[in-house]
Order: sequence, then C-alpha cells, then structure tokens
Amino acid sequence: MYYPEARKNIIARPIGKKRPQFGELHPVLERIYLARGLTSEADLDRTLTKLPSPWLLSGMEAMVTHLVTAIDAGKRISIVADFDADGATSCAVAVKGLQLLGAGQVSFIVPNRFEYGYGLTPEIVDLVKLQKPDMIVTVDNGISSIDGVKAAKESGLTVLVTDHHLPGHELPAADAIVNPNLPDDKFPSGSLAGVGVIFYVLMALRSRLREQHWFDRHQIQEPNLGQLLDYVALGTVADVVPLDQINRILVYQGLLRIRTGRGHPGVNALIEISGKRLQSISSSDLGFALGPRLNAAGRMDDMSLGIECLLTDDPAHAREIALQLDDLNNDRREIEGQMKNEAIALLKEMKTLDEHHLPAGVCLFNADWHQGVIGILASRIKDRLHRPVIAFASAGKDEIKGSARSIPGVHIRDVLSDIAAEHPKLLSKFGGHAMAAGLSLKMHDYPSFALAFDEMVRKRLANVDLELKIYSDGELSENELSIEFAELLQNAGTWGQEFPEPVFDGVFDVIQARIVGQRHLKLVLRKPAGDLLVDAIAFYVDRPEQWLGLRTCRVVYKLDINEFRGNRSVQFILQYLEKIA
Repeated sequence: MYYPEARKNIIARPIGKKRPQFGELHPVLERIYLARGLTSEADLDRTLTKLPSPWLLSGMEAMVTHLVTAIDAGKRISIVADFDADGATSCAVAVKGLQLLGAGQVSFIVPNRFEYGYGLTPEIVDLVKLQKPDMIVTVDNGISSIDGVKAAKESGLTVLVTDHHLPGHELPAADAIVNPNLPDDKFPSGSLAGVGVIFYVLMALRSRLREQHWFDRHQIQEPNLGQLLDYVALGTVADVVPLDQINRILVYQGLLRIRTGRGHPGVNALIEISGKRLQSISSSDLGFALGPRLNAAGRMDDMSLGIECLLTDDPAHAREIALQLDDLNNDRREIEGQMKNEAIALLKEMKTLDEHHLPAGVCLFNADWHQGVIGILASRIKDRLHRPVIAFASAGKDEIKGSARSIPGVHIRDVLSDIAAEHPKLLSKFGGHAMAAGLSLKMHDYPSFALAFDEMVRKRLANVDLELKIYSDGELSENELSIEFAELLQNAGTWGQEFPEPVFDGVFDVIQARIVGQRHLKLVLRKPAGDLLVDAIAFYVDRPEQWLGLRTCRVVYKLDINEFRGNRSVQFILQYLEKIA
C-alpha cells in the first residue's frame, strides 16, 4: 500500500440518496452506514432470527432426507474438505455438528494440495474408501467434481455435495447438492462461504429431526448449533466472501461467542498465539491474524493439522498445535517475501520489453515458487498493479498450477470460462469465484494462455476504471480522535469484504518517524494547528527508510485502540501514506 510511484486519488465514499430511517446516531456513524447501503434500523439487526430459512436452498430436502436416513441407520459418514481456512472450518462444523445431531461415525479427509490438488477427485475417492464409509459429504468443494462423484457412486457410496463455488455447465451426479449459487436457487444470497452452507444444512437437519421427535425418542437434548458459530465466523471472514446482512449476522454471532468465552479451544488458542484478546476480537482479526495461521497448514504442510486444532477439546493440545501453525505461518511469510521480490523483478523485465504498458491481465511464473503461496503472491501483485494477476508454480510432469486474483468489475472465473470456451484444450481444469480462482495447464501451453488471458481481460476492462484510488469516510475532528469514538466504530458493524471497515483521511504534521521491526513505520502525528499527538503505524512497508525525515503527509487510516501493558491509547493503522513535505 505504500508505493510512492503509485499515488492514489483519495475520494469520498459515495452516499445513496435514500432517506435514512435510523434512530439517534452519531453523524459520522450515520454517514458510514449510508455509504454502505444501510438505511434503516432493520439493516442493523444482527440477531439470528433475521436469518432466512434453510429450506429456501434448493436441494435441501434431498440433502436432509439422506442425512436423516444415515443417522437413523448408524451409517459411516466421511467428510471431504478443502485445504483452506473455509474448508477447515467447514470440516469442523460438519464433524462436530453431525455428532451433536446423533451421527455416531463421522470421519474426515482433506486432500494434500501438493499430492492430489483440489476437490473430490477419483484419487481422493480411493483414499476415502480406506475409511470404509457409506456416505461422502463434501464441504467447500464438490460442485466441479464430475469424475470424483462418478467414481464414488460407482463404488456404491452416497454422495452429498455442499459447496458455494460457482457451478460449471455440468453438475456432478450427486445424490443431493446444496449450493446457493445453483441456477434458479431461491436463497436470497449467493455469498455464503462453504462453512455457511454446511451450517445451514445442519440447521435444516436439526429442524427435521425435531419434527420427527428424534431427540425425544433417543433421550438426548436437542443441541444448540450456535456453539458452532465461532467456526462459521472464522471461515466466512477468512474466505473473503461479501459480508451481506446474512454473513454479517453469522460473523457477529460468532464473535459474540468468542468474546464471552464460549469459543472452541482451537479458536481460542489461535487468538492467543496471534497476540489478540478474546474480549475485543474483531472480524479483521479473524481475517488478518487467525485466518493466515490456519491457512498456513494447507499452504505449507497439511490442513489436517489445522482441522485437528479446531476439533480438539483439550486447550493444552490446541495451544501446542497453534504454536506449530504460527511457525508455519512465519515460514510462509519468509517464502512470500522472497517470491514477491522475484515477481517484482519479472514485472520490471516486462516493462523493459514493452515500455508502453504491462498486460491488462498479468501472468507470472517461476518454476521454484511454492504452490501454497502463489495465491497470496497474486493478491499482493494485484494490489500493486490494480489489475487481474495469476501467479503460477510448477506442479511436476509438465503441469503448472495457477492462482488468480482479480479487481472489482472483472469476474475472474468468467474470464477463465471464456478462455476455456475459445481454447478448449488450453486449460486442464479451473474453478473459483468472481475475485479468486485456481487453474491448471500444461507448461508448454503457458505462453499461449498468457496471451489469451491478457486478451480476455482487456475486453472486460473497457468499462472498468483502472485508476488507483482509495475510498475514505471523510475527515475526523480532533475531538473524534478518542478511545470512546474508536470503540463506537468497533462495535458499530461487522466489517469485511464489501462492507469495509471505516477509514478516514487527513493532512497531518509529522512530529516523529522511525522504523520498528525492520519493515514497519511508526509515526507521531498532529493535526495542523492542533494539540493532540496521535501514534500511527504502517505495517510491512516497502523501503521504510524513504519516509524518514517526513514533515507533512496525507494519510488514510483506520482508527484503532492500542493496548500495551494495561494502557490504552488511540492509534492510526495506516492504509495509505503520501508525502506533502
């Protein structure tokens, strides 16, 4: 975010014209809500009673019928999960939830991304069969697993698919599919994460078991599925799905459970290792502190380790695993830094070869890059260039795997779908969302794909503004730079993707500037003609020494509370820094 050569325009976040119907609100808070499309008290309601019915999801009736039959008959159920944080939390919700609802034999398997790749493949079916299940339930995957579902069905297994990824032209021949993004699905949102989908399945299953007096007949207490919401919150935020009202409710309720000490030991251990406090945990903490540590297991080693952390009921064991995840995350950071430097060198070479412009859609490849880190790398370079980026790594046997990240206005999975339609033999497989996708292709096809990707993205960029810009919620007065106002903002919303945390801008005098921890920049700021001194910190700054000697700057910041040795003070978390003098 701190590239002096990439100056951004700071513009006010636009506010709709609809008349607000809030009660008494702080005027800044009202402005923040209006800029995010909220106009009434009802939009602010985050109670579970406002969640839509799970029965609106198509396929739910068949899904629940099969699960009731399996529970009644004591059948063995195997959960097949994805290897990211959404997949891990989805797996934890499925295992714990089905056990709470009476399933006696529930196991799980998560593909090792370096050996098997993504989803329910025929090879994964062979591994699952070693568990001798009667039923497979996929979580956060399966909608594109045509061959894997076919192989499982041919082996006599019942296959239930729960997923949220966009379906292709052909659906797998599963016994039931629940996915809010299926064509003509009546659920009011396609933004559920995989963990949200399986949570909804469990809610429907519980209601059916209740109707059949299953809990009374078996003399067990009907479970409160709310105990799973810390998992749901973590997976939803970590998967960077849009935080519409449904997801805001799920995340908010999960945060409440954590803050009141009702989270699972694994989630609590991740919070402790991250240096955060249970009582003040926020959605951004889930995304930037817990999510990366959980994801590190799938990126660097085996996501089974992350799932074990989530599932254990032993706090000491959870902390032991959390420490291992923290070590893996540190390794990931080191590798990511090296890969980023190599990617920047490739970009400079591209600019040398073509002085006029970079490709509209950028492809980067290095045979030595780590498969588990290319997604983060693509995201970092996308942020730097403000255009779609795919980073590729070698997958062996003349195959390469790519991870794509996009910008608003360019639906990256649709881009890949269009390429596959025009060049049927170019892509081995692909799948994903509007903003992120994965793909595989042959190494010898990489040059042709890079050209096709640039061409297809260029067509879609005709109506997309590529100007670097950052949206601000305006300036704050010196009186609003307080702990009380910072707490008001923290409690005012469940901030995240497409419901962004408030940021503010302003011009400040720089009283002090210094480098901390080698890559972080610490500033002491004061409004011109003001009296209040405010600490500000910018994390992971490229060449932080260039900002030393700064006298006046324009900043965009989040208003935060710094807690150190029992003392609390206001702090700016800098999002953008621009030199004025």
